[in-house]
Amino acid sequence: MNKKKLVSLFLAAVMVCAMASCGSGGTETTAAETTAAETEAATEAGSGAETEAPETTGGEAAGEAFTPKVGVFYYSFADAFISSVRAELDAALTEAGIEYQNYDGNSSQATQNESITTALSSGTNLLLVNLVDTASVDAATTIIEQAEAAGAKVIFFNRAVEGDDQEGQVLNAYETVAFVGTDAPEAGHLQGQMIGEYLTENFDTVDLNGDGKISYAMFMGQVGNVEAIYRTQYSVEDAVTVLAEAGHGTADDPALVYFNPDNTDKYQADQQGNWSAQAAMEYMQTNLSQYSEANGNMIELIICNNDNMAEGAIQALQNAGYNNGEGTTTIPVFGVDATESAKGLIAAGSMTGTVEQSATGMADALLGMVQNVAAGETMDAAVEAVVGTNAELYSVSEAVANKLYVAYSAYTGE
Repeated sequence: MNKKKLVSLFLAAVMVCAMASCGSGGTETTAAETTAAETEAATEAGSGAETEAPETTGGEAAGEAFTPKVGVFYYSFADAFISSVRAELDAALTEAGIEYQNYDGNSSQATQNESITTALSSGTNLLLVNLVDTASVDAATTIIEQAEAAGAKVIFFNRAVEGDDQEGQVLNAYETVAFVGTDAPEAGHLQGQMIGEYLTENFDTVDLNGDGKISYAMFMGQVGNVEAIYRTQYSVEDAVTVLAEAGHGTADDPALVYFNPDNTDKYQADQQGNWSAQAAMEYMQTNLSQYSEANGNMIELIICNNDNMAEGAIQALQNAGYNNGEGTTTIPVFGVDATESAKGLIAAGSMTGTVEQSATGMADALLGMVQNVAAGETMDAAVEAVVGTNAELYSVSEAVANKLYVAYSAYTGE
């Protein structure tokens, strides 16, 4: 019997006992409406609100409303896109009068787990979790079971809790869990299409040494992360396909080649898993000491899993005299997220394109999930309700009904 069925049977037994006044004499707690004073206090407190919430349950049974006390657990405050989501979500929760507390995982699953334990012990009944460790389902499963034991619900967001080969292994096993994020392969496909089209239009200009090949560097955000894996894979595969269709190379002899033939992985990864500008800048500085126009082997294209890494690569290029505007050679650089700083670099001509991931759209989806779940909706129903508010931006996974996708879009500043 799967976890959902076990939970359902347990909850049914609890409800029967409650109706019959069985158990140890505990009193039934009903969800109280948030008063104007409580809303004002939560609004003033914002992140880190310490307002005293009315006594509530976690809404354990389907259809049972509760007053949400939200804990938001970010994998790292330092991530540029996550910082955008945090700012948007802070504003949304505050405006809605919902009590919440933010926690910085600082790229450590142990730190995030400790924060969750602390939050649950203080009465947090709804966890929004931007998971640190995405390499296996163990981290997510541990959090879910700890939350269920405390009568709390969990909404994971942004960072996948299971890969395509594990579809539903976590999310289909629990009724108290949902996911708000993106369709992981989509960013890679969009980036690959964008790169392929740009190279097709500008092949001779990008091919600095005129050898008929485009030499690229790839900066990967985190080894084992589903989004990073797909962005790394499809950005190159799809670009190669577009180029081949335009007469540049073939699938067997592609016109897009990794700059260092000795690196069989064909990427350089942030070993700390932080998708950081610093990691990309340091890699690129080292690369440029050996691969240059003077040596006839200059890196002619840079592909990054996110805009943070793109910014770091651009900094290294600018330090070497590239991508500084008119009068200097510009090496095409592509990222993902469409952060404000990346948009500025694109406008300045220092960066070529990115894949937009809507921080506002993600924050609004999370707010909608919080409100619908707190109103007593099941996770599946809450996802459907949020999707119904903007069918162009949101969709439901075909395989997992409690997984909500926020759409990506290409961004070149045009």
